[in-house]
Amino acid sequence: MPHAPVPGPVPAAGTASAEPYLLKYETVSGSGEDLQLRSLLDRQQFHDPLGEAEREGISSSAWPLFGLLWPSGRVLAHTMLSFELEGKRILELGCGLALASLVVHRRGGNITASDCHPLAAEFLLENLKLNQLPAMKYQAGNWSRANPLLERFDLIIGSDVLYDRGQPEALSRFIELHAQPRVEVLIVDPDRGNRASFNRRMDGLGYSRTETRVTQLPAGGSYKGRLLQYLRA
Repeated sequence: MPHAPVPGPVPAAGTASAEPYLLKYETVSGSGEDLQLRSLLDRQQFHDPLGEAEREGISSSAWPLFGLLWPSGRVLAHTMLSFELEGKRILELGCGLALASLVVHRRGGNITASDCHPLAAEFLLENLKLNQLPAMKYQAGNWSRANPLLERFDLIIGSDVLYDRGQPEALSRFIELHAQPRVEVLIVDPDRGNRASFNRRMDGLGYSRTETRVTQLPAGGSYKGRLLQYLRA
């Protein structure tokens, strides 16, 4: 999937920062018609003069992670290319660059993207413009606190969201708050090691489960992980 760094520093539009972030643009294949995606150049991008990272509990090393395109995000986006969407209210949690949400939105699905990162909404807006897509719903979603603007959904999706030991509890609790009684949850997990704990919590909430191994990325290249499908009927 080719990408070309933007020549020179490019400020992230709409931020209060006087210091620019370094960005890149890439063409993402493997999820239907190619999408253009604006992302951070690398994992070294951190500038937080307003103290937003501290207020949201995001470390300086974790701050840029939302703005990178991860392999699991590609897998989730490819999954959503053919997934049944009709009549479903859909939430992408921890969306980052929201590639899966863009695929669902382009298909006409009723999708809301959510993330706790202060810059996620801004990057989503720019990527909608890049792909000449209409406005899409977005709401802040922090798993450690109440999110009163988020309602309940029929389908909840996410990728690479079980990245530390505290995530199974926080994520399962967040899902329960925003899931309809009859709901499906899809999580792409790159075998980070917290899957078993999350499975136990979802079992306790009354979900049945299917796990499918994924060994390849949509447009080629190896991948090691699983598509986790949880259903509560």
